[in-house]
Amino acid sequence: MEKRRILIVDDNKELRASLEEVLRELGHEVVATGVRADALERDDLDEFDLIISDLTDDADSGVQLLSEIKRKRLLVPVVVSSDEAQQPGVVKAFKMGAVNYLRHPYDKEELCNIVEKTLAYKLRFVDDLKALPYVHEKIEFELPSDVSLMNGVLHYLLERVAKLGVIKPERSNLFIALDEAFVNAVKHGNKNDHSKLVRITAELSAKEARFTVEDEGEGFNVQEIPDPRDPENLFKTSGRGVLLIYNIMDEVQYNERGNRLTMVKRPEDTLDAELIEALGQDDNDHAHS
Repeated sequence: MEKRRILIVDDNKELRASLEEVLRELGHEVVATGVRADALERDDLDEFDLIISDLTDDADSGVQLLSEIKRKRLLVPVVVSSDEAQQPGVVKAFKMGAVNYLRHPYDKEELCNIVEKTLAYKLRFVDDLKALPYVHEKIEFELPSDVSLMNGVLHYLLERVAKLGVIKPERSNLFIALDEAFVNAVKHGNKNDHSKLVRITAELSAKEARFTVEDEGEGFNVQEIPDPRDPENLFKTSGRGVLLIYNIMDEVQYNERGNRLTMVKRPEDTLDAELIEALGQDDNDHAHS
């Protein structure tokens, strides 16, 4: 394995020394400290390829390093180490983004496997991100007018959009806009007629997600939509779905007939989106230098 830079944070001197020894034998550059505050104050945390941190008896103290990495939005994988008595701390660490955990006492083979797996994942993750600025996907669905089919379609599309860094699924309301568009096409456009189709097209890139939802209905007069810029209209029953779509998406446009809706969602302020954009910009800079 290629030499990597690893930070060990462990207040148990013997455990810290044994970890350091094994990792140095594997050929890695190791920095070890028993003082958590020293690790937290380092201004070069982003220069490590891996951090291994113990969980202290105080669960909150044990995840301080994870909190700091999350706050600084660093792309450094963290493996936590603990004994069986600290299981709640491990669960909390995973919820905060830890990628794996080591059990006390250390098993050399397990340690080597986890370190190798974690470092390999980081390399693959960054390589994947480097390619994403150049990805352009087109996905098409042709579905009968059946609302029960929408859940699977939505989850598939959201997964692809999230992969490209356009949204962060747990805090995005894109699901609502797509759901409203599909339901409107089925109920209001095709009048729940299963013989009529709903066509969904998604054109995805790291810069934007463009969705088109088209039904086979008669359409409607788009001019009759209540002003989506007026918040009071969101509380009206009539046209509520369309108003939600207008307020969630960055661009919304109907065709003249009113049976085809085009919606655009651009990247939110997420770590992945920023990184993908930066990677693409770096390549552009190199190309013009």
